[in-house]
Parts: sequence; C-alpha cells; structure tokens
Amino acid sequence: MTTNETLDAVFINPSVGSNYQSLKSKYTAIEPPTWSLLLAQSMRNFGFKVSIIDANAENLSIEEIYEKLNKLNPRLVVFVVYGQNVNAGTTNMEGALTLSKYFKSKNQNLNISYIGSYVQALPIKALNDESSIDFVFTNEGVYALKNVLKLNDFKENSLMNIKGIAFRNKDRVVLNKPEIVVPNERMDVDLPGYAWDLLPYKNSPLDLYRAPMWHAEYDEEKRTPYAALHSSLGCQFKCSFCMINLINRNDEDDIGVSSNYSGMRYWSPNFIINEFKKLIKMGVSTIRITDEMFLLNPKYYLPLCEKLSELNKDDNLRMWAYSRIDTVKNPKILSVVRKAGIKWLCLGIESGDKKVRLEVAKGKFEDVDVRKIIKQVHEADIDIMANYMYGLPGDDLETIKKTFDLSIELCTSGWNTYPAMALPGSALYKEAITKGIEMPKTYSGYSFHAYDTICLPTEKLKAWEVLKLRDDAFIDYHLNPQFLNRIKNRFGDKAVHNIKQMSKIKLTRKIVEENLTS
Repeated sequence: MTTNETLDAVFINPSVGSNYQSLKSKYTAIEPPTWSLLLAQSMRNFGFKVSIIDANAENLSIEEIYEKLNKLNPRLVVFVVYGQNVNAGTTNMEGALTLSKYFKSKNQNLNISYIGSYVQALPIKALNDESSIDFVFTNEGVYALKNVLKLNDFKENSLMNIKGIAFRNKDRVVLNKPEIVVPNERMDVDLPGYAWDLLPYKNSPLDLYRAPMWHAEYDEEKRTPYAALHSSLGCQFKCSFCMINLINRNDEDDIGVSSNYSGMRYWSPNFIINEFKKLIKMGVSTIRITDEMFLLNPKYYLPLCEKLSELNKDDNLRMWAYSRIDTVKNPKILSVVRKAGIKWLCLGIESGDKKVRLEVAKGKFEDVDVRKIIKQVHEADIDIMANYMYGLPGDDLETIKKTFDLSIELCTSGWNTYPAMALPGSALYKEAITKGIEMPKTYSGYSFHAYDTICLPTEKLKAWEVLKLRDDAFIDYHLNPQFLNRIKNRFGDKAVHNIKQMSKIKLTRKIVEENLTS
C-alpha cells in the first residue's frame, strides 16, 4: 500500500497485553486476525482501499504502531476486537484502548471505531466509558461498515442514518436500528475470503503466527506458519456461559442478552476449498478451522472433508476443529474427517457431572457414552483437546473432583479447563449483574489466565477457590504419568520435555493471593 493513496480504512488487531501472564512469551498461540481479514477482503470487494495493522503479531511499540498508522493516513480506524477464545472480545479491549487512547492523544481528528463482542454486548456502556471510541458496530459489521465508508464524513448527522452502529452525539449515546448479518445466500459474495496478502510476515507468509503448543504436537518447530479460517458462521446452541450469538443488539438494556439470531451460515464447499488451496500454496499446513461447531451438519462438512482429502493425499495437513461430543459417534464419519487432515478435535465435555452440564443448556447427552466416543476418536487416529469448565452454577468440590477424575480417565492428548466467567452478552452475565455478584473491574479481569481474573462463584465455592482448583488441576493433569506416557507414545520425548517445561510456569492470581494470605 503506497502512502499517497487515499486509504478508506485500517483494521487494527490489538495486542493481547498481559492477559496470559508469563505464558504469552512462548506458550500461547498467535492467531491470524480472521475477522480483520474477512472485513478487509469484503471492503476491497466493495471498492474500498484498506490495510491491516496486526499489533499482536508484529510486537511493535505503541510509537511504532502509531507511526505506521500515520503513514497510512486512513479515513477510518477500525479496531477489530476478537480473539481465539470467546472472552477475547472483552479481554482484548485493554490492548485496543491503550492504542486508541494514544492515537487520540496524538491526533484528535482521527476517526476511531470498534467492532467486537464487547461493544456488541454493551455499546452504550462502551461509548460512555471510553472517550477514545467515536462509534461502534453492533454486529459483524459488513454492511454497516460499507455504508459508513460511503459517507463523505463521519459526523453525527451523517451517522444518524446508518443501521447497525452506536455513536456519541454531544452528551448522549445514540443506538441505531440493527443491520442484517450477511445472509447464507450472500456469503461467497459479500464475505469473499481472506485478505492474506495484507498480513505482515518475516520471511514467508504467516510465519509470524503460531499454533497452540498442543496443535503442533508440543513441537515448537511445527507451530508456524499457522492460519485460521471459518467455513461457517454462527452456532445454533445458546449455552448460558457463551455469547457467540451476540449480534444485532437493538435495545438499551446494559445487561441485556442479545441473541436474537442463532442460525448457521455457510460458505460453499468449493469456495472454502479455494481458500485452503491458497494457504497450501503459501506453504501453510497447520490450520485451525475456526467454526464454532464444524462437525455439526454432515450435509455440509462431509462434502467439504471429501474435497479436503484430495488436498491431503500425502497426509501433510495438520488441522483442528471444534465438535460436540455427541456429533462424532459414527466411526465412518471419523474416518472421513481424519483423511481430510483433521488430526485434532476440540471437544467440549465441560463437566463430569451430567446434572451440572445440563443446567447450562449444553444440550442433552443422556444417550451418549462419553468414554466410548473418546475411545472411538482415538481409534480413528485423531487426538483430542478436551475442554472442561470449573465453577458452573451447580459445581461444588465433589462435582469438580468428578470432572477432574473423568479427565484423567479419558487421558486425552490435550486438556484445558476454563473457569466459568460472566462474559458480557452471555446469560450468566445478566444473571450475575442482577444478583449483584462481584464482577471484574478491568477488561483483563475477564481473561481465563490474567492476574486480576475474577470468575464466578458457585453456591458452595468462592471465586478464588474455583480459580485455585482450576490452576492446580492444570499442573496436575499435565504432570500426570498416564498423560505423559500417552504423549511419549504419540509424539515422543521432546513433547514430554516441552510439557514439563510449560508446567513450571504457574499463574499468579490476585484474588487467590489475597485470600491465602488473609
């Protein structure tokens, strides 16, 4: 992008800051900013000139980022505040605001907008709290952004007629009517792929990005280059701890749950295959399929997997995808998935106690034998990242012990446990606010790994107890002999060594420290 062009928009992916503490330097993933890439390509398709600054991948100083922005001189700055976890739209606000406040201190005339789950959940609060934000998008932003960029200016009178935004007008916040999301029949046209060419790199495309350690078989050399892409958008489920369907916010209730759209939308298989071909041509084989639930609709994913198998004849692809535990009970499907190059499945088991799991609307698993399904996935030569949650509403010491014991028994190659959080936009958030439960006072406080994390208490467990149980369990699982033996047999001694090194890094938690020393 030359500096003498009139640039319509710069999409900024903010740094994750200190959300991961000491894990950040080596063990966390650095994921390509999928929504920056999608929006950039979409806007280019609509005829606008755009660029991307990935503050997280480039690891630049705040001064260097501003210098880069200043040279680009865009009409509009768009902070795209998403991330690899469902809470990232809130936690990454911290890094975004550090930048936007600095930008405004240097140039008050900059037009700064935000898009992401936090501002979708709490648009009025965001604008009232943060003076460095001029306006926000209240859903995915494709059509709203297009209509904003058509304007000659971004003053209040111009913004008044744009659906799908909220903006500051003198001393009040105006919340406009919602804009539609991209309908299924327009996915290939209005979200036409990823602007891979706009991403920074050191020596080759996507080499500044790295996969999670487990996805790379706990081998540092296999982590990069790394890409992530969607084949679908949305989720048909409404789990109380999740805010993924947070689109089309159109009310002024600061604790509302805006989930008035729970449909799934798909790109065509041929379209997605072309994106995979682009990545393979760029030398990328380690790929995350970012769909909220990839293995859900066999009418869609089976033809896609069959096409992927043609690209994976040498078994060079190393991919992972999400699935529900009850959608992978057919061994024939697992065979097709494995041939496609999907070598890891991320499965939400959540709790070892069925009652606890059902209470959060995860769905009915009465007819599912978790142990049998895990065994079938392993027999299909597919590794599992098993996700659990501590501190769900019905949890106590007994149920959490059941969850941990189950995880030891299942002995999956990947393991993670999240403390239950009241994420803005989720049902648990509204419930927590209504009940007056202590909430994080910072954006990073919504992180699963930050020093100032405040998770939800249960009737029988305090928030600090939940966090301590989670952090202790993380170490205990990864140093468990049964797990380490599995890793040795699957990936070798080097992987075992790396896991032991990772396990030496212990998270510090403010609320745990305060309660243990009081």
